[in-house]
Amino acid sequence: MKAVILHSAVNDDAGNDERDVLVQVESVAKALSTLGYEVFAIPFYLDLACMRTALDAIRPRFAFNLVETVEQAGRLIHAAPALLDHLQLPYTGASTEAVFVTSNKLLAKKLLSGAGIPTPPWLSLEDAKVNGHAAKGAHIIKSIWEHASIGLDEDSVVVVNGCGQLLQALEHRRESLGGACFAEAYIDGREFNLSILASNNGPEVLPPAEIEFVRFPADKKKVVGYRAKWEVGSFEYDHTVRRFDFGREDEPLIAQLRQMARDCWRLFELRGYARVDFRVDQAGRPWVLEVNTNPCLSPDGGFFAAAEQCGLSYVKVIQRIVRDLDAAS
Repeated sequence: MKAVILHSAVNDDAGNDERDVLVQVESVAKALSTLGYEVFAIPFYLDLACMRTALDAIRPRFAFNLVETVEQAGRLIHAAPALLDHLQLPYTGASTEAVFVTSNKLLAKKLLSGAGIPTPPWLSLEDAKVNGHAAKGAHIIKSIWEHASIGLDEDSVVVVNGCGQLLQALEHRRESLGGACFAEAYIDGREFNLSILASNNGPEVLPPAEIEFVRFPADKKKVVGYRAKWEVGSFEYDHTVRRFDFGREDEPLIAQLRQMARDCWRLFELRGYARVDFRVDQAGRPWVLEVNTNPCLSPDGGFFAAAEQCGLSYVKVIQRIVRDLDAAS
């Protein structure tokens, strides 16, 4: 049986965040080979006719979708599953529709809010121009489309007194954030990642992880940004630590986070695997920051770290993702 790993193309000058997909490709390929598949890896480009020819030449049973960007742009991430849908080639992970709506953070937040799932209040550039009264306070400026914490650092957090200052902050950071950005209310509190893996009994929420901000100076904003994820040796990388152990006092919060993660899975009709990122404010209220339909599958990444807490091997994780593809077919 043949399987194709479809992945983001990586340029020679790519940063650590983009190169990480090659680690994922190698790891997933080894797992699929162990499961008995003949594996082919293909970088995804916008030349769809060329992509179709390459896939037709292999005639795989399915594609393992590891496309995170297309031509270094997150806003095109849905092009890969859209092509696979058109070719009627089964693929792992979320559907085209789910990938699109979760990648567009503003659209995802609107759907979350409409479903009654708490997400921090937000203002788009257009909103900020007409809703000046809502602009006061602390905000974090984020890209609408880009992931991997592109352009995100402690300087992304701004405290403004009104519309004019917020508009200035949005305009100042827009280009570094892929040309489209928004302001989200900054939640000063704890950060959690909840990974979800398909099983025979429906989505299984893996053990929750908290990202602790260890020995952060009192005046340093707590942001899991680009440096924290990708710049080895930086203060942020060395002082944001993942933990899975919680006391009894956190049991009600953990139960609430688990339920909210399941609610997100159902709302966006997710498949295979996903991760939901949360902030918990000083009053203990959780807020959904983001729903990631294709979280990193590197062996040293957070998703597999959560799976290991359940005793799952890397091969078993990949097998369950593929089995969910079969169940959805």
